[in-house]
Formats: sequence, C-alpha cells, structure tokens
Amino acid sequence: MVTAEAATLWTHVAAGVVALVAGGVALATEKGGRRHRRAGRVYVAAMAAVVVTVLPLFALDPTFFRTFLLLVAVFSGYLAFSGARALARKRPGDDPTPADWAAAAVVVVACVALGAWGVTFVAGGDSFGVVMVVFGGIGGLLGGSDLRAYWQGTDRAWLVDHLSRMVAAYIATVTAVSVVNAAMVPEVVAWLWPTAVGVPLIWYWQAEYADVGPLAGRS
Repeated sequence: MVTAEAATLWTHVAAGVVALVAGGVALATEKGGRRHRRAGRVYVAAMAAVVVTVLPLFALDPTFFRTFLLLVAVFSGYLAFSGARALARKRPGDDPTPADWAAAAVVVVACVALGAWGVTFVAGGDSFGVVMVVFGGIGGLLGGSDLRAYWQGTDRAWLVDHLSRMVAAYIATVTAVSVVNAAMVPEVVAWLWPTAVGVPLIWYWQAEYADVGPLAGRS
C-alpha cells in the first residue's frame, strides 16, 4: 500500500520533471510565441506543485534536509511567481497586489533564515553552509529589492524582470536534478554549478532586452 508520504514524494518528483521539460521548452522557443507562453504556464504550474508538495513532506518528517528543501522551495517558487507576476503587471494600473507584497516578505524571511543558518555551518567547518549562504543571499536580495520597488513605486523593465526571474527559477530546477543525479562530484559543486552557468545567461537576457520599456502604469 502506498503511503501518503510516498505519494506526495512521487508527486513532488513528477512535478519537478514536468518543470524541467516545460522550462526548457520555454527557454528554447521564440519569446512571446504561443509555444513559449504555453510552456511557461505549464512551468509555473509545475513549480507551484513542487512548492506545495514540499510542505507536507516537511511536516511528515522535519529533518535537516527537508527543512533546507522547504526554504529552497520558497526561494525557487518565488522566482517563478515573481517572473509570472512581472509579465502580468505590465499593463497600466497593475500595481503590486497584497499577494506580491506577502510573497516578497515571505521569501526575505525564509532566505535570511537560510543564510544565517548557513553561516553557522560555515563557522563549524561544514562547506555545505556555502550553498545555504549563496541561496539565502540571492533570495534575500531579490525579495528585498522587490519590496523596496513596491514601496517606492519604482519603474521596472517588465520583460527583463520576467526573463531573469524565470531563468533563475529554471536554474533552481536544474539544481534539484543535479543534486539527485550528480553523485560523482562534490556536493557543493552539484548544488552551485547551475548557478555559475545560469547567471551569465541571465546577464545575456538582461542585455538583450534592456531597451524594452519599464512596467507601464508605475509612478
């Protein structure tokens, strides 16, 4: 008989596989085209399922690794959420909603906790703390910059925000696959190589679409 925990775990894994495939299609197809939009919607839905299924897995067995995965899931889920919301808010009058504010606040709290936790690992001589500090730092900075932009009403380049957040979320998806399958490389390398490879791609998209106007309707 399949237990609730096993069913949730397999659902989590299946959602991750769907996110990996859909995200790859979205990145490889023409931006703004029908296939890109469809793949993007599937990717966001799959990432939502990944985040949602982490919660009961943590509740059922709150080990160190599942606690870490919960915090990382909040981080990666926020990347996908904020990327989708940047696209949704490109029209005049589409200001940040309470959900936008709440999501940014949650990711800041989660990532500050993750980074601080990582510092204790580094101080104790555990190199895995570097992974925690890197992810916590990135997530905290992104969430904090969003909160500041919401508060100040700062204009944002919607397409740059959309693409950079989606690529960053996909990096997180690839990272999960890497950690599960890259048994022959050091653990820290398995966690961080997708970030090292993917960040230049984000810079590329930012430069490619830098001339696209800021979010309309912001003042």
